[in-house]
Amino acid sequence: MEEIFTIKNIIIYLVAINVIGFLIMWIDKRRAIKNQWRIPEKTIFIITGLGGGIGTIAGMYTFRHKTKKIGFIIGLPLILILEIITAIYFIASGNIM
Repeated sequence: MEEIFTIKNIIIYLVAINVIGFLIMWIDKRRAIKNQWRIPEKTIFIITGLGGGIGTIAGMYTFRHKTKKIGFIIGLPLILILEIITAIYFIASGNIM
């Protein structure tokens, strides 16, 4: 049986989830401008927590969206930092790959 959690698959996943994170910030900004139904903030945090922190943070500042909300200014980078620390821990301990 083929291994699922290969370096290649992890990289593909991370690229995809970060593109999704970037796009949801763009979509939500457009909807905010047009006074349309918005993407729930919880969804943005979930995408970030699933590994999309770079994309959501890049989208936040590229589109100047949610940049005045303290929960996003602190929360998104904090989630990203915790994910990086966790990944480093697992890689260094040999528990992954």
